[in-house]
Amino acid sequence: MNDFDLVILGGGSGGYACALRGAQLGMSVALIEQDKLGGTCLHRGCIPTKALLHAGEIADSTRHASEFGVKAEFHSMDMLAVNAYKDGVVSKLHKGLQGLVKSRNINYIEGHGRLVSKNQVEVNGSIYTGKNVVLATGSYPKTLPGLEIDGKQIVTSEEAMAFDYVPKSVIVLGGGVIGCEFASVWNSFGADVTIIEGLPRLVALEDESSSKQLERAFRKRGIKFEVGIKFASAIKGSDGVTVTLENGATHTADVLLVAVGRGPVSSNIGYEEQGLTMDRGYLIVDNKCRTNIPGIWAVGDLIPTLQLAHVGFAEGILVAEEIAGLNPRPINYDGVPRVTYSEPEVASVGLTTALAKERGYDVVEVSYDLAGNGKANILKTAGSVKLVAQKNGPVLGIHMVGSRVGELLAEAQLIYNWEATADDVAPLIHAHPTLSEAMGEAHLALAGKPLHAHG
Repeated sequence: MNDFDLVILGGGSGGYACALRGAQLGMSVALIEQDKLGGTCLHRGCIPTKALLHAGEIADSTRHASEFGVKAEFHSMDMLAVNAYKDGVVSKLHKGLQGLVKSRNINYIEGHGRLVSKNQVEVNGSIYTGKNVVLATGSYPKTLPGLEIDGKQIVTSEEAMAFDYVPKSVIVLGGGVIGCEFASVWNSFGADVTIIEGLPRLVALEDESSSKQLERAFRKRGIKFEVGIKFASAIKGSDGVTVTLENGATHTADVLLVAVGRGPVSSNIGYEEQGLTMDRGYLIVDNKCRTNIPGIWAVGDLIPTLQLAHVGFAEGILVAEEIAGLNPRPINYDGVPRVTYSEPEVASVGLTTALAKERGYDVVEVSYDLAGNGKANILKTAGSVKLVAQKNGPVLGIHMVGSRVGELLAEAQLIYNWEATADDVAPLIHAHPTLSEAMGEAHLALAGKPLHAHG
């Protein structure tokens, strides 16, 4: 029998989370995936890129070892060994996930699925019927009109992740999260890197203060960038790829990485034929991830929410619990933690100063410089923890820059999502010496009693 309580099309973060939670709640589940369980995040995104970033961190640590009294010398990157390390991490997690899905008695079906009715998905000539159908087909790396990806000289993040050499020079088209992370990796590996970003600043969705600090750190590292100037064209030649900008400036490098965002995988899967409401390829859903057709749900990069693996994961759980009648609370997307895993990291949760003012809040700001933090000095990192708060009210946003500050988001998201005030957080004791003390110091300052802060 191919009848299930839940048929899920797509085995990435959103799809497999929905499958696991649905099975946990007693549903019969079919999970369909045409590639590998775990999707983009596990195989072509979050996990492998962070492995590359960690290899880059080791390379940089080796270069600067003498500053810490360690005698070491950096020679070069062995990309075959780097890729073996990266692929080993992915393989271990993949096997663990496969075992987890199998242990929950989820029917895992390999093949290209297509929505053929309001409650049926066809795979390899077989029809799977679900009381509920969850669409979780993910996203793909976008390019620009006239910019053809050849996988060698002009590449997306998916090809770049598998490079078996370090290019001498790279142009990164796009200064968002993906672009800045790869710029950081390649700079650490020894490449000459230039970022081209059409918006006025790098990581433009972050608070302006975070962008400025990242730009300052990138300049110090030797990463070049041009912002506020749009791409015009790219021409491949024997000496590499030459990029021309709208102001007439040109840049030439061995490789051009196109990092201009990701688009939803929604074409030719039957979505249009079944009458699902769509906008620019995204499926439109309500705050419980319901589409306009009862019994069809959509999660992850397929819908116009934050394109983050942990968001898709949370949406998958939300859908399973809603189907089970648990009436889960809708996701507050402002309260989702966000990280750019460059060196330094940029991490945030909540509203930027500009957005808080736009929403009508009477805003107060406090910024605690990591120069006053013991652990930051040990790590030789610069940056800050900035708080955006409502005057005499809760913290509205927390914005951080520095090595490893992504690890501080666990506390930061609790502060934001529980609508804590400075007076709620200031009495809490943070272990010494840790970067987390910067969170405490920032809230002490916001509460009007700064200790390790000047001014």
